[in-house]
Amino acid sequence: MTTRNWIDLKQDTESGIETIHAHFEGHAYDPHWHDSYLVGYTEQGVQQFHCRRQRHVSIPGQVFLLEPGDIHDGDSPTDDGFTYRTLYLDPQWLDRELRSLFEDAPGHYQLNFAETQANDSRLTLATANAFQTLHGQEMRIVRQTALDNLLSNLTRHVHWRAQLTPDPSLPLVAQKARDYLHSNLTQDIGLDDLARVTGVDRFRLTRAFKAAFGIAPHAYLIQLRLAKARRLLASGLTPVEVAAALGFADQSHLGRWFQRTYRMTPADYRKRCSNLPD
Repeated sequence: MTTRNWIDLKQDTESGIETIHAHFEGHAYDPHWHDSYLVGYTEQGVQQFHCRRQRHVSIPGQVFLLEPGDIHDGDSPTDDGFTYRTLYLDPQWLDRELRSLFEDAPGHYQLNFAETQANDSRLTLATANAFQTLHGQEMRIVRQTALDNLLSNLTRHVHWRAQLTPDPSLPLVAQKARDYLHSNLTQDIGLDDLARVTGVDRFRLTRAFKAAFGIAPHAYLIQLRLAKARRLLASGLTPVEVAAALGFADQSHLGRWFQRTYRMTPADYRKRCSNLPD
């Protein structure tokens, strides 16, 4: 069956912010996560997604706010699909810019969104304006003004949370496994490696990991590699080079997972973000 799915992605070179305008009918995304903060709004239709163990339904005008690592999926419960616009904000950029607004921002704290969805017409308008100026590649002063307005409106929806290492809300087994995956993401890791590191058998390890993070260890490792792949592709590396650097079997292996998760090929993503030939 053919669909009218499409994605239009651009990247602002100064801030590193990606802007995505997309439309999907039926199933849109498998569960995945990003290493950016996502601020976006539904433009048309009904967008349904699961995040933080809750089901969310977003209608036109509603803003959705996701943090790095928030596992989410996406689909349309209606025949006409849904259209959305999203800004992918680099965590270091957002932290730096917001701390300039919060003169008394505490040190050793990380930024968090107070809710996953917001009914805030001013934030929706600020998000739409920031998207349009960046995606339309307006003059630098216009882009910066729009981003300052977005940040000012975001301040009502953020709070600072102490950085907890380890996080007492997560089982130690899951945290040890996650840390090992982050430290060895390019290696050919097996469940037996994780079991050895955590001191439990593979079955208890997988159950604890899925309970803590919502996906199995192998799926988490793939997401780690794909998040790194986005950064490497945007820097100009070719899909062949990225596949080799991150432990994928070959370019096709990278391409299959990248297409499944982001609904575009690595070559297309690289071209849109780096303006380099394939």
